[in-house]
Amino acid sequence: MASGNKNSALTVKQERDARRAEKVAAMKREQAKQTRNRRIGIGGGIGAAALIIVLVVVFVVTGSGSAPAPVATKADGVQTFTGLTQKHVTGTVTYPQVPPVGGNHAAVWLNCGVYDQPVPNENAVHDLEHGAVWVTYDASQVTGDQLTALRAALPTTYIVLSPYVGLPSPVVASAWGAQIQLTGADDTRLADFLKTYWQSPNAPEPGAACTGGVTAPGLVS
Repeated sequence: MASGNKNSALTVKQERDARRAEKVAAMKREQAKQTRNRRIGIGGGIGAAALIIVLVVVFVVTGSGSAPAPVATKADGVQTFTGLTQKHVTGTVTYPQVPPVGGNHAAVWLNCGVYDQPVPNENAVHDLEHGAVWVTYDASQVTGDQLTALRAALPTTYIVLSPYVGLPSPVVASAWGAQIQLTGADDTRLADFLKTYWQSPNAPEPGAACTGGVTAPGLVS
């Protein structure tokens, strides 16, 4: 009989301990929940404040909401353009500049490199958005050693080199929002233009990929 009472007492104690343990666990869960909610609230407040600051800065810097034009360069004859749109579109786009220096463009960028055939404007403009420089040349005027010299004067990345029909000068270098017409492959202003605009932080998406896109016909390297 004593053994039975002892077992009953143990059972009651075990049940009491179990209930106490459950209450302690529930209190810990509630405390953890409250702590988590406080952190989320604080983090959300900080995030919201940071977002507001970013939006204000962007509004002040861009004004109209378009990407800022790159800074000026020492090279004479550089034209700059503002208010360029950045929408992804399908089909061809009519650009006011020859070659284009920005604006609506294809959703997929052109793989940077040297091309011996004209490349699609819409894909090349996407490269400009990523901070690349697009150097175009008149294939009837820039040939042989001149073309070799032009290739040697360019960086090996974030560059598109291609012939272009209807250029206003033998060589034209274009970046997002900037362009210069050059007299040829030996025009020293090309180096100044590249120094200022190649991988410029003022491009809309500097450092974004220049590979892994679409390859146009005529890729040489």
